[in-house]
Amino acid sequence: MPGEWGATVAEFSFRQAFSGETISGMRLVTFGEVMLRLAPEEFLRMTQVLPGRLEATFGGGEVNVAVSVALQGGETAFATVLPDNVLTDAFEQELRKFNVGTQLIRRAKTGRFGVYFVETGANQRAGTVTYDRDQSSIAISPAKEHDWNTILSGATWFHITGITPALSAASAEAAMSAVRGAKERGITVSCDLNFRKKLWRWKGGILPVDLARETMRSLMPFVDVVIANEEDAEMCLGIHAPASNVEVGELNLEGYGHVAREVKRQFPNVAQVAITLRESFSASHNNWGALLYDAKADRVHVAPTDSAGQYAPYEIHSIVDRVGAGDSFAGGLIFALNTPALAEPATAIRYAVAASCLKHSIKGDFNYATRGEIEGLMQGGGSGRVQR
Repeated sequence: MPGEWGATVAEFSFRQAFSGETISGMRLVTFGEVMLRLAPEEFLRMTQVLPGRLEATFGGGEVNVAVSVALQGGETAFATVLPDNVLTDAFEQELRKFNVGTQLIRRAKTGRFGVYFVETGANQRAGTVTYDRDQSSIAISPAKEHDWNTILSGATWFHITGITPALSAASAEAAMSAVRGAKERGITVSCDLNFRKKLWRWKGGILPVDLARETMRSLMPFVDVVIANEEDAEMCLGIHAPASNVEVGELNLEGYGHVAREVKRQFPNVAQVAITLRESFSASHNNWGALLYDAKADRVHVAPTDSAGQYAPYEIHSIVDRVGAGDSFAGGLIFALNTPALAEPATAIRYAVAASCLKHSIKGDFNYATRGEIEGLMQGGGSGRVQR
């Protein structure tokens, strides 16, 4: 098995990107599946362009987070299992461009590179995602083949999502081994619940939502920072926010604060709970914000806010691509919580929301927003004027 890994973990070279500040001792490892993302140009539909050309990029919840943190100035590495072929060659080359460590990518002789297809929605037409990821290398990789001593060596923060355990029984077992191993080593663990209703089908005789709750609740005792959206907490943990209806643009901030406190009550190990707040008026027009519950102070912080300190979400019109926005929020939050100048909870949530707001203007899974751009938006620089 050791020979299948690109390298053993040594000291990763550190480059502070786009910022003069050093993040003392931080090293983020994320674990999950990456896929080839195929999408028509702009807002075209598959039936309009096939047979024809599709834009090919890479994407996946955990790798999106690693890229975001690396671009903002953090040290990151991505762990996964991929087939030993030219697609993996291209993917590793792409990660090196962002200074994301590739030493933890294991090449397997079985399985395939997963694919997903994206149609970007517009106005009243919703966007769609179609998966073609069955029998991917990571999904069929036995949990015992993941070398957690290697993967977690030197890490200070470990991030996973609810997508990985949704892939297969083996991936669910691997996710449990990962978070358990991280906690045994004193590593901070964050988990984005990320409920995906098209997954969670690997156990017969049980509904996807019930399988998700059974699995994710078993992971929660090993998690320090929980990240979710308006749907995830209910579908993955059975915790519902009262008096909210995101489909018609109604959010109850007090209700989501209740959700965060209830997560803490049921899982006392959790230190912070972040919940993104999306109001979807159409595929092209959303309001966007979030809250962060800090259990130590028993306080809920919301962002963004107006001059009076009241919640005032970003109004995002003409959305370019919302896929990956939640991952960019997670990446921004992790980066902020590990950066002294941003780590105070009220500041960290402002930074994470600004980072993910900017992602809505960027095509593809990855968030190319830099720390300087994110801090500029935090300070009110959202006019979109050309920077000369």
